[in-house]
Amino acid sequence: MGVTGVGGIFFRADDPDALRHWYRTHLGVGGEGYEPWPQSAGPTLFMPFATNTDMWPREKPWMLNFRVDDLDALLATLRGADIAIELDPAWDTPETGRFARIHDPEGNPIELWQPPAE
Repeated sequence: MGVTGVGGIFFRADDPDALRHWYRTHLGVGGEGYEPWPQSAGPTLFMPFATNTDMWPREKPWMLNFRVDDLDALLATLRGADIAIELDPAWDTPETGRFARIHDPEGNPIELWQPPAE
């Protein structure tokens, strides 16, 4: 197969520089300008959802899902920065792992996912 992974995530923003800084500061995502973001190897899900999904706000066409290695530590850091966190015990299972949701300053939904222990 010719495709070996996700090469980038591109989306529109009202203030691209401020949003790039927010992602880099609070989630460690991205680099300066067009500098690549080195990632750890792991599973990536490519999953279209029905247009009427209630997984994220209808007015937003997409939701990011970031794989994390220590959800509790990241959530503590986000709480310290006064970033609202949504948790639902029903999202977490031994088979799929643990989840939390936040929103960036432009209201884009972000799901944080800690895969199950191997």
